[in-house]
Amino acid sequence: MSVTNISENDLPDVLFLTGIPGMEAVHIWIAIPFCAMYLVALVGNTALILLIAIDNTLHAPMYLFLCLLSFTDLALSSTTVPKMLAILWLHHGEISFGGCLAQMFCVHSIYALESSVLLAMAFDRYVAICNPLRYTTILNHTVIGRIGLVGIFRSITVVSPFIFLLKRLPYCGHRVMAHTYCEHMGIARLACANITVNIVYGLTVALLAMGLDSILIAISYVFILNAVFHLPSRDARHKALSTCGSHLGVILVFYIPAFFSFLTHRFGQHRVPKHVHIFLANLYVLVPPVLNPIIYGARTKEIRSRLLKPFYLEKVQMKFEVEKVR
Repeated sequence: MSVTNISENDLPDVLFLTGIPGMEAVHIWIAIPFCAMYLVALVGNTALILLIAIDNTLHAPMYLFLCLLSFTDLALSSTTVPKMLAILWLHHGEISFGGCLAQMFCVHSIYALESSVLLAMAFDRYVAICNPLRYTTILNHTVIGRIGLVGIFRSITVVSPFIFLLKRLPYCGHRVMAHTYCEHMGIARLACANITVNIVYGLTVALLAMGLDSILIAISYVFILNAVFHLPSRDARHKALSTCGSHLGVILVFYIPAFFSFLTHRFGQHRVPKHVHIFLANLYVLVPPVLNPIIYGARTKEIRSRLLKPFYLEKVQMKFEVEKVR
């Protein structure tokens, strides 16, 4: 059957997500830490967003980008984890084909947007350390808004063709996908036709979007670290390295599992066990949203002090009342 002769009627009405293949017996137990991680991600990222929105002193470019990063983390986890938990706990793996395409689009576009945000944060650190006198001039609110809009436009533009590439394929009644959420190559491999175009375009998007972003981030950090080690003050070097260390930790948490999942889908189908691949694919939509607020909350003094301020005030108030009683 020719792909070009396939009509909309040949697309499956529903698909069935099976969860993590080979680990069905422990799905319930796997779902417990996944649920806990999701709750931590919700609380942590919501707290960061509210803190940055309320506190005017945190409206600097670095924190505005961090706020955008928290938004993308919330969107990424909320797009996938509720359905993931429904599959693991309730065995509710049915999803409409249109719903599967919508989830796939959200996952990939949000991930591309998060990559753009990390690149913007690297640029922010570069300007702050290498050109501090022009920092507020270069990264004003208008520029930050434009950077955000460009990131959104790019992510939607590069991911949208996935929908058309998947809808042009015949599926010949194949409806069962061994996964906990819908992604481009997972859906494409259900087709009973040649998917070379899907593979090539997916590889191109990964290399030109996230691959290029990671290279630019690496280049920016070469200049950043060179500037840091030439700072005259030891305290200034320590502060700069502390901030950059937080960002580098977030970058590694984001890119390592993503590239592993991406490369496994294309080149490691018969080398990496399926359950290992799917399990790690779940972690790459959970681990960054969980760790990002923890890393920044623990390593960024301004955020840490403001998060702990209510507890400090309560402690002072209690101490005052005790002394008053005495």
